[in-house]
Amino acid sequence: MVIFRRTDVQHRNWYCRIKVPKTDCYKTLSLKTADIAAARDRAYDHDADLRFRVKHDVPIFNRSFSQIAKEYVEQQKRRAATGQVSDARWRKCESVIRARLDPYVGSAQVHLIGQDRWDEYPTWRRETSKGRLREQVSDATIRFEMSIFRAVISFAVKKRYIRADQMFEGRPTLAKMRRDAFSPEEYRKLHTVGRSWVKAAGRPSSVWYRTVAYNFVLIMCNTGMRPSEAKNLRWRDVTIRKDREGRDVAVLRVSGKGKTRELVAPASVADYLDRIRSVAKASEPDDRVFTTHTGKPAKTLYKNMIEDLLVAAKLRLGPSGIPRSTYSFRHTYATFRLSEGIDVYFLAEQMGTSVAMIEDHYGHVSPVKNADRILHGMTGWQPIAAEPETEAPAKSKATKQTKRSNIWRPRDTRRRSRQPHKQRTRSLPAPAEPKASSSTRRQVCASSIRTADRPWPSLSGCGAGRKAGIAGVEFDPEACRNRDV
Repeated sequence: MVIFRRTDVQHRNWYCRIKVPKTDCYKTLSLKTADIAAARDRAYDHDADLRFRVKHDVPIFNRSFSQIAKEYVEQQKRRAATGQVSDARWRKCESVIRARLDPYVGSAQVHLIGQDRWDEYPTWRRETSKGRLREQVSDATIRFEMSIFRAVISFAVKKRYIRADQMFEGRPTLAKMRRDAFSPEEYRKLHTVGRSWVKAAGRPSSVWYRTVAYNFVLIMCNTGMRPSEAKNLRWRDVTIRKDREGRDVAVLRVSGKGKTRELVAPASVADYLDRIRSVAKASEPDDRVFTTHTGKPAKTLYKNMIEDLLVAAKLRLGPSGIPRSTYSFRHTYATFRLSEGIDVYFLAEQMGTSVAMIEDHYGHVSPVKNADRILHGMTGWQPIAAEPETEAPAKSKATKQTKRSNIWRPRDTRRRSRQPHKQRTRSLPAPAEPKASSSTRRQVCASSIRTADRPWPSLSGCGAGRKAGIAGVEFDPEACRNRDV
């Protein structure tokens, strides 16, 4: 511990410099007195306080939220340089911290930021700014900004700038966003208007862009790709394979959000891609699939052309009043697949997302998918009649009784049903008679067969005849009764 005065200030107050135990760090404090005796006592007090903080894992250095946020962004830059996260990740973090979080808690000491500042952020955000597409800031935007807020505080905990119990609890209570998709009727309308929209183009360049944009819409609605994955798609990533039944399947190897996966699509997607390739200026294996008229990669993915198509089809605005975008085609794919009853796990793998994400954003599709079960028994709803089954000749009342007996019953009921059977008297079996050989039995039974024009008066005595069931043939009961003699 060192007590000293500074020469770059006008006052004569004393300072102390204390080494943090078990580290190479030092902490400098102002003793706020010019008396050396009082300064010495205060220095000893600060030293004791520092040792207490080290012993009980209490933060020693006070830092502002803005300082820690800068350290967090620098860490994200280093991770992006080594390929651990995308380059856009640290740029988004830096933008949100600079534009939103710094004005909110930038100057506050990080150890003084409590749960109340976390809970009040949605209210503050909506009071101080407006949304991009609507009057109010969307829940998705606030949720994303708060995720970065939490990430900075978690970084401070790992750096031991604050205690672990100062981490925020809970999630923001915001409504889940339902993403606007196209209904089947809207999709058919978009398909119909799109064809006439392409034909109505005047200039050759307009015809080219409209043709590519129209087929781009069809590809996106039938694959569920993300727009970022569509930007990175190359011709070498498209292959045609056979499924288990020998049908052609288009397989696309897409990459986006730092991951790569394969997705499958019907053979019609291969036709849409062939239409684009036939007019594309760049069609080599390493070239991008979606390009401009000059062959350069399309950065906006025909945003203006698609908006023009949606306006022409009067489908620009979704049910919630938000303008639809290229991402709406991905939501349409997910909605249609769930309505057809596809398993959520398979759909999550196909779309490169999690099951929880699909259940959160597309849970409203389940009632439509299970309408036959939900509406069962309601007035005005009739189930689809099953095809009539042909009566099997061997079915009898005994079979029905056997099925009925398989129904679960309480244990005491089954006991009562068995009691009458125990009281019945059973006759002793007749003495066994010597059996004839199999060839003798076949000859006797064959001699008992009579044609249908000379029926026997009764067939109840012949089990073999009942079991055979030959059309147009009846059996002699007397001959069959004596077949073992």
